[in-house]
Amino acid sequence: MSTTTIRLGDLKERVAAAAEQAGKSTHAYILDAIGESVARDEQRAEFVGAALARRAKFRASGRTVSFEDMEAYALASARGEQPSKPSATVKKSTKVA
Repeated sequence: MSTTTIRLGDLKERVAAAAEQAGKSTHAYILDAIGESVARDEQRAEFVGAALARRAKFRASGRTVSFEDMEAYALASARGEQPSKPSATVKKSTKVA
């Protein structure tokens, strides 16, 4: 296992106080914070990747559901109804920013 030195500067006292409040050592607190940050960034990258893949699929097919149809479906679902899913249609223009 390698060692990394982190110079906390003005954060040192704040980190120590937060770690004590959390019932952890400063080391454990810093490791948890780094782990949470890495997990968040990995999740964000996964989300962006999925969004880009969906946009590519949309651009290739041109199939879309209108906002009005989707809104009606969502509102009916929220009321506890079991509406039919709206069907996708091919748009003439598939330009997406």
